[in-house]
Parts: sequence; structure tokens; C-alpha cells
Amino acid sequence: MRIDISALERSVEGELNAFVYASLSNRREIMAEAENRRALGQSPEQAIRGLQALTEGGRKPAPVHLWNPPYCGELDMRIARDGTWYYQDSPIGRAPLVKLFASVLRKDPERYVLVTPVERLGLTVEDAPFLGVEMRAEGEGDGATIALRTNVDDWVVVDVEHPLRFERGEAEGLKPYVRVRGDLWALVKRALFYDLVALGETAPHEGREWFGVRSRGLFFPMAPAAEIEGL
Repeated sequence: MRIDISALERSVEGELNAFVYASLSNRREIMAEAENRRALGQSPEQAIRGLQALTEGGRKPAPVHLWNPPYCGELDMRIARDGTWYYQDSPIGRAPLVKLFASVLRKDPERYVLVTPVERLGLTVEDAPFLGVEMRAEGEGDGATIALRTNVDDWVVVDVEHPLRFERGEAEGLKPYVRVRGDLWALVKRALFYDLVALGETAPHEGREWFGVRSRGLFFPMAPAAEIEGL
């Protein structure tokens, strides 16, 4: 499907703004419902925290998991292995536009899609939709914490909801991925992979000794310890 990229941007912005406007219009009802929940210890502020996240502090991922609009075809859009977004084989150079599209990206069972409340549009993802470009690590052992920033400026802390996984590539050896949200993953840059290796340790895993890293009290295995020399 070939459409004007500016028109697509206006469409996505328009649908998201309409969603936020409708949510704000219902704020009084949300507050009233929250008042009814005071007996459960939930304040009105807690009840509308998700709404505030949409309207404050910059672009946040849209609640695409709540939307089920009709599928409207495939876009001539792809996300390359290096994280670059392309439309009709031309790179999308505007970072705010990439972040806008990334905020409505979802992985359905059959394809990746851009989702608004009124439509779903498919696109091609060559590897992972995001790229891990920065890492911060604090603490040691069970107190260790690893955080990764994506190319669209999402920070994720490696934990049970945002695990690391390692896959063997055809030529590049182990490839690390971190879950960003839903079934959307970020491929961690090769330079950061070596930083992860530097944090690694050997620990039992499924009856064998494995080499891996720890974060938030969890062990994320990279490879059997006997194979570590081949990394």
C-alpha cells in the first residue's frame, strides 16, 4: 500500500489525539468511579495514572493492546536490522516521526502492525523492531540491575517482565535481545553485548553450568559454560 507519509503521520496523530480527548472527556466519570474505590485503598489519582501518562511527560506508548480495529492492508514500510525505519525504501530521518510510529507498534500473531483506534496497517520488520543502544549496570550478584535504552529512547530494566534472551546468529555469533513491551523486542548492539559478557558469571541452569548475567535477582543464561570460549 502506497500512501503519503505526511498523511499517515497526521492520521496517527489525529487518532491518538482523538483518543486522548475522549479519555479526558470521561475524566469526571473516571474520577467518580475512583471515588467509589476508596474503600479498597485506591485514590482517584491512581485511577487516572494511565491517562496522565498519555498526556504528560512526552510521547508514551499508546494502549494498542486494548484496540482491535480492522486490518487495512500492508504499508510499504520496514524496520531494518540496524533499527532504521524506511518508507518506500527511503529512510525516515525525523526522530519524532519514528517515535510516533513506534508508540503505536504492535506484534500480532501473524504480523507487525501500526495500530490506531480505527485501523491496523502491516509493516515489515527484518529482525527486531527496536535496537538497544545504551546500557547502565549497578550492583553485583543478586543486587545487580541492568537497564537498556532503545533507539526510540525507551528505558527498560532487565527483569521478569523484560527478560534478556540470546540467540545464535548465522555469522555474528550470539545475538542478545531484551523485551521492551508486549511481544516487541530490541536487538542489543554488538558493542553492548561485549559489555554484557564483561558482567557475566557462571551459574547452574537446567542441570548444567551456564554463563550468563544477573539482573533484579534473576539469572539470564547466554551459553553453556563449556562453550564460553567460542563467544
